[in-house]
Amino acid sequence: MPRLEGKGVSIRPLRRSDLDDCCRLYQEIGWEEPGLSPEQARARREAWLDWAIRNEEQLAALHQPPYGDRVICDERGAFAGLIGIVPRLEPFGQLPSQGGDPAAGLSAEVGLFWALRPAWQGRGLATGAAKLLSDWMFAALGLGRIVAGTEYDNTASIAVMRRLGMRIEANPSPEPPWFQISGSLEAPQAVGRNTSPPEPAAASARL
Repeated sequence: MPRLEGKGVSIRPLRRSDLDDCCRLYQEIGWEEPGLSPEQARARREAWLDWAIRNEEQLAALHQPPYGDRVICDERGAFAGLIGIVPRLEPFGQLPSQGGDPAAGLSAEVGLFWALRPAWQGRGLATGAAKLLSDWMFAALGLGRIVAGTEYDNTASIAVMRRLGMRIEANPSPEPPWFQISGSLEAPQAVGRNTSPPEPAAASARL
């Protein structure tokens, strides 16, 4: 996957020199596992970073989709956060737009993930990076749809989904938390063929 450049934002591969910034990101947004000492947390993040870099190399060698995290950079090239392409295995058939079957089993979709350091939030970087990556995914991978998920109360991520043009739906079940709110974005060539139904009342009420 190439480096992606946009207005005031860019996306690049992870480097081993990103370790300190990755540690700060996980600490600042509360993603680090509770109870770990600073040394244990750093060792865990270092192991993850080494895997993430090798994962990108091996997926490319195997001609597989480029799942994994990349770095969001601001206009100065500073580390602002992470964005990635992730496999999503969830009961998408439970969503109103996908049939609303409460007994639906798991199905696979290609997901979009992002996380910003607090000092860089509120500047449009998450939306800009998500737009850059989703445009590339549609053009380079030929995807028909991209999905994203978050919790009911994550208004910032829900706002990014809306700005991307995603259809927002609420899942009545609170578990798993990352599937409480689901966003889906159809490929540009499919938009003219499929008219999105209005958002369900449950989603509007929860947001």
